[in-house]
Amino acid sequence: MVADRFSTATKLKALGTVLVNGPSARVHRTKPPRRSRLTGRAALLALVVCSLVVALAYPMRQWVTQRSDIADQRRQSEQAREQVQRLLDRKARLEDPAYVEQQAREHLHYVREGETGFSVVDGSGDAKRPEDQGAADRPWYSNLWDGVDTADADTP
Repeated sequence: MVADRFSTATKLKALGTVLVNGPSARVHRTKPPRRSRLTGRAALLALVVCSLVVALAYPMRQWVTQRSDIADQRRQSEQAREQVQRLLDRKARLEDPAYVEQQAREHLHYVREGETGFSVVDGSGDAKRPEDQGAADRPWYSNLWDGVDTADADTP
């Protein structure tokens, strides 16, 4: 027996085409239909992954925001502790009579009996007023009034 080069399924298909189209019809070999690369399983997997990303995006954003808020609260808490410590130190200093006396002498200019207090206004100790060097050293209203006097004196 001679081995057939075509399978039985191919022969039946060709025979069916001849019977339907008639004996003069050519048998066309068609390419098998092209399969899409995106299978149903791949589409389902992509859908699941997208759903997970969408479902987890908001909670992750909230989590990051809350971690940031917690860090800010811890920082503020530490600053408050430092402030409390500074205030406790100041309270302890103010309970010392020598410190209170020193502050009163410095800021309120208190003097003890028998001492003479001096207040220097400009810090230089010079009580002499500098001489007027011109219109730039005087207030604007003085310059204005001088201008009115000068204009009035020039008229006959």
